Amino acid sequence: MNDNIHIDFDAPDFAHLGEGQMAYVKPMRSDDIAKVFPDAPKIQPGLQLFALVSASGAPIVLTDTRDAAVANAWAHDLKTVSLH
Repeated sequence: MNDNIHIDFDAPDFAHLGEGQMAYVKPMRSDDIAKVFPDAPKIQPGLQLFALVSASGAPIVLTDTRDAAVANAWAHDLKTVSLH
């Protein structure tokens, strides 16, 4: 008996896996904010910040502490995963 399961995901399916259930806490420098938050105002360069992004990569919130990003996820019933 073969217990291996193979499921094919295309890119859009994979991007939405966990959507509405999971979010990622991503540490980032203020210099890189425009890549994730294109509409964000200019921020002082060199700051350590934390982005909370959805499972599909859509930005949710930007904050100056990891704890604030996690609290925002919990407030929206999202499980968090850290990205490095």
